[in-house]
Amino acid sequence: MIPAWVEGTLQPVEKLAAHERGLKHKAVSVFVISGEHILIQQRAMCKYHTPGLWANTCCTHPEWDEAPNICADRRVEEELGITGLHMQYRGEVEYRADVGDGLIEHEVVQVYLAHASREMAFEVNPEEVMATRWIAHDTLLQELHDTPSKFTPWLRIYMAQHADLIFGEAVSA
Repeated sequence: MIPAWVEGTLQPVEKLAAHERGLKHKAVSVFVISGEHILIQQRAMCKYHTPGLWANTCCTHPEWDEAPNICADRRVEEELGITGLHMQYRGEVEYRADVGDGLIEHEVVQVYLAHASREMAFEVNPEEVMATRWIAHDTLLQELHDTPSKFTPWLRIYMAQHADLIFGEAVSA
């Protein structure tokens, strides 16, 4: 169950139902960076939407009454086996995007940024992530321009509309 707004009131809703109905719901996104590089992940093929597409380091929905910062730490560990990061809250973003197969992501996202070493050890959860990649900020922007279909709609939105909020001066643009 995820917190979603139904008839103007926050209520617990099954995740798939929220996406089928396009309900606005809470989410958390994490960007892990090392200098000008961003750690991105390729979503596992078993994901019910946007399988095989590249996304930011981690995205998820908080559990009912779960604080966003706790959720960010929990999911980075569950998806990538990464612990001990200092999550910096960067702000709130709202977006609505078609993610295919009649599903809509309408999210109110608490965005976090964390600094790490590119040599940091981590282990992906194959049910969530099929690959990871450190990519230079400028290279990511170029690839988003050249081959947008390789990336999730939300990563395209974040980088086109919210990069200043997310990265500020943390990444050279």
